[in-house]
Amino acid sequence: MTWLTGKTVVITGAASGIGEALAHALATQGVRLLLADVDAARLEAVAASARLRGATCLTQLCDVSQAPAVDALAERALRELGGADVLINNAGVALVAPVQSLSLDDAHWLMAINFWGVVHGCRAFTPQLQARPGGVIVNLSSVFAMVSLPTQSIYNASKAAVRAFSDALREELREKPDVQRDTQHAHGVRVLCVHPGGIRTRLVAQARLGDISSIAESPQALHAQFQSVARTTADQAAAAIVQAVCSRRTRLLIGTDARLGDWLFRLAPGRASAWFSALALWGQHQVKRSMARRR
Repeated sequence: MTWLTGKTVVITGAASGIGEALAHALATQGVRLLLADVDAARLEAVAASARLRGATCLTQLCDVSQAPAVDALAERALRELGGADVLINNAGVALVAPVQSLSLDDAHWLMAINFWGVVHGCRAFTPQLQARPGGVIVNLSSVFAMVSLPTQSIYNASKAAVRAFSDALREELREKPDVQRDTQHAHGVRVLCVHPGGIRTRLVAQARLGDISSIAESPQALHAQFQSVARTTADQAAAAIVQAVCSRRTRLLIGTDARLGDWLFRLAPGRASAWFSALALWGQHQVKRSMARRR
């Protein structure tokens, strides 16, 4: 982990979930942190905890769906910390609704954060990352970039878009020693795309919900189902991401469910979503039966 010592790391969506866990994990690695989120109170609490762990830590309110806000975040990183070495585009939201009845406003809201937030971050920070050797961009995708579930269409689409965008960006920013450089000498930037499975965070509890009658009796039941099947903690996910950054990986699957979904997609791309959905439905039934026995 010594590679991180003295580096500047920017994390979006840092007030909870994987972002919060990353802030805690990185605070002990001798890094300087710039944490961004829209939740001011929780963001300051995370920053206070990081400082207690010995990290230099700045915070900034930032709605990643707004390009000017992300540009301002990048400007602050350059002005006060000398520029970012690692950018972690972690901010994300969820929407659960069937395609035919979902709100288009909700769909645009999700895409603006989950996909365009990643685009805004990469565009704003790439110049300063290229100016420092060893720059890394970490984009949070999902196992749902490979397999899709009903009522998750827009979330699935956003994460598939992040995967495709990351693959193209990686090639654009790859070190090309055989190409004549300009006078400013741009270094290569590594792009790591992360595909978590179910992670125990507040993502589902905070999701916007449409008609969920086909999968749960109530929002509370939906959240309980998710918590029962999500096997990976945010701390475990953060540790895996930090290790992947330090080991110079470009792709990371987190959790048994992510590895299973990826394997199914490789085995039979045309049928993987149907198989994964069937497994998810079976799991939901098991959770419902378990909850009914407890009553």
